[in-house]
Amino acid sequence: MNNFKATIFKALGDPSRLQILEYLRLGERCVCSIVPSVGSTQPTVSRHLKVLTDCGILKRRREGNRILYSVTSTKIYDVIDSLDSRLIENFSRHIITSVQSGRR
Repeated sequence: MNNFKATIFKALGDPSRLQILEYLRLGERCVCSIVPSVGSTQPTVSRHLKVLTDCGILKRRREGNRILYSVTSTKIYDVIDSLDSRLIENFSRHIITSVQSGRR
């Protein structure tokens, strides 16, 4: 179970993948609209989509010659949203304190 969780967090650990997931909050989208929303090349976005699909965060379906992506469960947004500003501030403060005290 921990290996699966680690795989999910690793997939979420890339800013471009988080950007893709934020875009998909609006619903199912094709690669042709995901690419401009991320601002990366199509091959790079495709690699990110593969990572998110392989770990089960995204699902895809073919519609004619287009491939459409959507989240398998909107609960993934609960995980993303749990990193609210207070938690991020606490983590940041801890890192700054560690660096200042030479522990890092």
